[in-house]
Amino acid sequence: MSNKLYVGNLSYSVRDDDLQQQFSAFGTVQSAKVMMERDTGRSKGFGFVEMSSSQEAQAAIEGMHGKNMGGRDLTVNIARPMEARPPRSGGGFGGGGGGGYGGGRRNSY
Repeated sequence: MSNKLYVGNLSYSVRDDDLQQQFSAFGTVQSAKVMMERDTGRSKGFGFVEMSSSQEAQAAIEGMHGKNMGGRDLTVNIARPMEARPPRSGGGFGGGGGGGYGGGRRNSY
């Protein structure tokens, strides 16, 4: 079993230190990271916690899954590897379309 946990349904006010503090009740937290939007700096509503052993990870799942934190019930489970995303089509900005501002069709008056 992996030591890395996915923590979902986080309140947007939760930060790395909050995760560290909550999960430390179940063992040694190696790392705690809330994922943030690159452009806005706002939380994406999920994060990852790495415990020092699989036993501590299992204890954290049992203790934290469904627990209310910041007004939301958490989803906690073993983190899965990130799936490869298919390449974007369109070859440039915006992914195709009619081009320009008008969508490619010109109305003649």
